[in-house]
Amino acid sequence: MLFNRSTRLRIRRRFRMRRRQVKSATKQASEQLEGRVIDRLDRLVAVRQFLAGWLLLVSLLIFCTIVQTLGLSRYYQTVQPIPGGIYTEGIVGNYSNASPIYATGSVDTAVSRLIFAGLLTYDNQNKLVGDLATGYSVDQTGKHYTVKLRPHLTWQDGQPLTAADVVFTYQLIQNPDAGSPLLSSWQGIVVTAVDTQTIQFDLPNALSAFPYALTRGIVPQHILASVPPRQLRSNNFNTVKPVGAGPFSWNTIQIKGTDPETTSTLIALKPFKHYHGGAPKLDGYVVRSYSNQDQMVAAFERNDIMAMAGLRDFPKKLSDDHAHSDNFPLTAAVMTFFKTSTGILADAQVRQALVRGADVGAIQDGLGYSTKPVREPLLLGQVGYDFKYQQAGYDQSAAAAQLAAAGWIPGKDGVRVKNGQSLRFALSAEDTSENRYVVRQLASQWRKIGVVVDPVLQSATDLQTTLEFHNYDALLYGISIGIDPDVFVYWDSSQTDIRSNNRLNFSEWKSTTADTSLEAGRTRSDPVLRAIKYRSFLSAWQSEAPALGLYQPRFLYVTNQPVHGLDLHTLNSDTDRYNSVSTWQIREAKVTNQ
Repeated sequence: MLFNRSTRLRIRRRFRMRRRQVKSATKQASEQLEGRVIDRLDRLVAVRQFLAGWLLLVSLLIFCTIVQTLGLSRYYQTVQPIPGGIYTEGIVGNYSNASPIYATGSVDTAVSRLIFAGLLTYDNQNKLVGDLATGYSVDQTGKHYTVKLRPHLTWQDGQPLTAADVVFTYQLIQNPDAGSPLLSSWQGIVVTAVDTQTIQFDLPNALSAFPYALTRGIVPQHILASVPPRQLRSNNFNTVKPVGAGPFSWNTIQIKGTDPETTSTLIALKPFKHYHGGAPKLDGYVVRSYSNQDQMVAAFERNDIMAMAGLRDFPKKLSDDHAHSDNFPLTAAVMTFFKTSTGILADAQVRQALVRGADVGAIQDGLGYSTKPVREPLLLGQVGYDFKYQQAGYDQSAAAAQLAAAGWIPGKDGVRVKNGQSLRFALSAEDTSENRYVVRQLASQWRKIGVVVDPVLQSATDLQTTLEFHNYDALLYGISIGIDPDVFVYWDSSQTDIRSNNRLNFSEWKSTTADTSLEAGRTRSDPVLRAIKYRSFLSAWQSEAPALGLYQPRFLYVTNQPVHGLDLHTLNSDTDRYNSVSTWQIREAKVTNQ
């Protein structure tokens, strides 16, 4: 045998001892498990409840913080305009020339105003201020003006802009070979560069309104000096390669469509980063021209454009919820001009009766927008305006009595007759809804005093021909006056001559008294003295009634959203809406208040 008895007994004892040790260890492990784990399982539910409570509290605190932050954000965060975005504006008309010495149409003048800058401009209070120039001064004679340029001016191609460019621009206008429509207003004026920053203008006669002529854009000599003046009008500088010093520079042009009725021109401009007034906040400006108003309104509805300029009326198909409109007052006057040289309206008694028989206030109330009345050849608030010289007020009884005293007797049909001739005349106007309304009101009011009006409503093109040849009895028309009260071109006898440059005396009114007064008033710079000089003109206009003043018109501007920086103010021309264009903003974001 391998093991003896004693050995086997020893092995058995050791085995039994090992088994007892295992049982003892197992018992201890069981006791430890029961003590350390099993006994603590009862506490786990409480721990879970404790943790759940803390998680709920933390979640509640987070939620409350978010709600509080959102609720209080209006105290430290506001929605404010931010730079960026491309502004797209629609205008009815055709694009042909961006040069400031040629631009005349609505599209041309808009593009020109965005690209080019003048010596002076207007602020949002419609006051004349410096643009390229810091300002101007005039000597005691009123004939010598000195203008100082801002330092470090540059053209959009990086070349320096100096007094030589200014002289070049005005001498180009004065050159008959250049064919600028501004030629007549610059004849006889000597323009000289005193140094690189100073220009002197020597006028043949004192003219208090002269500074307002310095708002026209300046063109670069270094680009155009080599172009013969006779070829300048057709040069591609004017159409596809203009270089100015305004807030936006040329980018590209696209012509869409071949049918004249549906053709649209897109002119894209980019911000001029070195613009002296500060780089524009917009990323770009797009001008789109349309053949007619319906085409432009359809583009607005499709969101092809953000704004519409030059609408006569707010489109009925647009709702106020989707379109924002601004009515900018214009320093202009809508009047009915009576042709005083021939026909029935040559009689001042008839004209005075027509003025008394027109309820201007009622007409104004029905326009659909707020405006100021026009009661004199000068605008309310202008230098020289005097309430004493307002046109006769509305009084139908007095109007009827005046016509009767002049020999105009009512017939069986109520129409007045004198020497077998009916008191009847044609009233011409452009065919717009506003003009149709005004003509209808005037015809109705004058019919009540025995006068018959035959409306002649024409397209814009046909009316221009009518204006050129003065082919009308009476004319409903708006004239631009501006800030300065120099209305010489509308009322001086010289402006009735067919050979005159403008022939803007639409009434063909001739008055020696008025001529003398107008000439004296426009040559005085002292406001008090100037007002005194204008009194004779105002008195003659009041007594002879060459026209019926109605109201100051508006410039209607429609956008699909408010434009920050575009403030409602009085304009002298449509393009004066761009006076603050470098500050326009169309984007918004929440910004933390500092």
